[in-house]
Amino acid sequence: MALFTQDRLKSINKKELEKIQLKRLKWSVRQALRSRLYKEKIRENLVIKRLEDIQQLPLTTKEDLLKSFPYGFLAEPLDRVVRIHMSSGTTGKPKVAAYTRNDVATWTNLMARGLMMVGVTAKDIFANTSTHNVFTGGLGILQAVERIGAAAIPLGPVGSSRTIQVMMDLGITAFHAIPSFAVRLTHAIEEQQVDPERDLRLRIAVCGAEPWSEAARSKIEEKLGVDAYDNYGLTELCGPGVAIECREKDGLHVWTDYFYPEIIDPGTGEVLEENEEGELVLTSLWKEAFPVLRFRTGDVCSITYEQCECGLVFPRISRIKGRNDDAIIIKGVNIWPSQIDNAVLSIHETTGNYTVDIVKKGYYKEITVKVEVKRSHWREREKVKAELEKKLLQNTFIRIPVNLVKEGAMPTVEGKARRIRERGSNETA
Repeated sequence: MALFTQDRLKSINKKELEKIQLKRLKWSVRQALRSRLYKEKIRENLVIKRLEDIQQLPLTTKEDLLKSFPYGFLAEPLDRVVRIHMSSGTTGKPKVAAYTRNDVATWTNLMARGLMMVGVTAKDIFANTSTHNVFTGGLGILQAVERIGAAAIPLGPVGSSRTIQVMMDLGITAFHAIPSFAVRLTHAIEEQQVDPERDLRLRIAVCGAEPWSEAARSKIEEKLGVDAYDNYGLTELCGPGVAIECREKDGLHVWTDYFYPEIIDPGTGEVLEENEEGELVLTSLWKEAFPVLRFRTGDVCSITYEQCECGLVFPRISRIKGRNDDAIIIKGVNIWPSQIDNAVLSIHETTGNYTVDIVKKGYYKEITVKVEVKRSHWREREKVKAELEKKLLQNTFIRIPVNLVKEGAMPTVEGKARRIRERGSNETA
């Protein structure tokens, strides 16, 4: 399967793209009807004549997939499946994703397409800091790097200090990480007195798998000397490779020749207009083993169909704001974790390590943000506290008390950040 060059991608116009989408949507619906899951959800006489007819299809939820565990979603015989991935089963059973040989090849090409768009070439030495196991973020990235021809290093989560050392020893030029770990790397180079210009050859960072802010991007780019790009994917659709930023960094291009995106009102299911914020819904247009129709991702964003300055007509989703159930409601105001993250990381005197503590008191909640301050700036903590509380007020429109602690007082988070802690008023912190 040939890789599309950037020139070929830019040559695709909207009419050609819509023609591809309609043809593949019709195929995907037929393919989905081969699975037990969709035989029960879709009437067999449904006819797709135009792209708008997709709204006749029912929405697919995570609960639907859990009910079909482990193989009720399969549209191909199990002997055609060459790989199975899983996501963490935080609500019981894990979500399972299956791939035929063609599925793996297509997924690899889609992720490779994105990496090439941000500048990764066969000359790069690329480290992936994700775990290489049943989660898609490990092999999904690694196979794409190898497809491009770059030197792939399956580094995994070896800790920030060790990662920096390997970057120096092997001359790594590009890497993939979850954003919170990339931020942790910025502190590791300070602790190890590493000069990025002198000691590192880094130029590209690809970050994803959790919401992050522009303040986090600025910190990563400034401290590591890289261009940092947002990448989006989810196990149910394939893994990483659904959408990625281009060098304009003005939204993530969805590869709509392989995925059909919609934004819906999470309460009513109504499809929203361009640039309206809601829940992202995705339909696979290519998957053989595990076709997914109108899947509710739970991720909150908006979409624009305006052609990007980079020349691509592929629509762009905004940075993921969070999940539907991520919003913290305090005094009737929705607060998103990304708003707090942006405030903390914009204050350079902090280490970037923080927690959000929520205490339930009867019918209402109180919120406090606990933040580490660098040892070198501990004497300035009152000034830092005032600046941070002001920034939080600007971002969230409510006053949030800040508790400062000295660097090292809080456990260092090396994996996906779990910052929100909620408890009752009679429970100890």
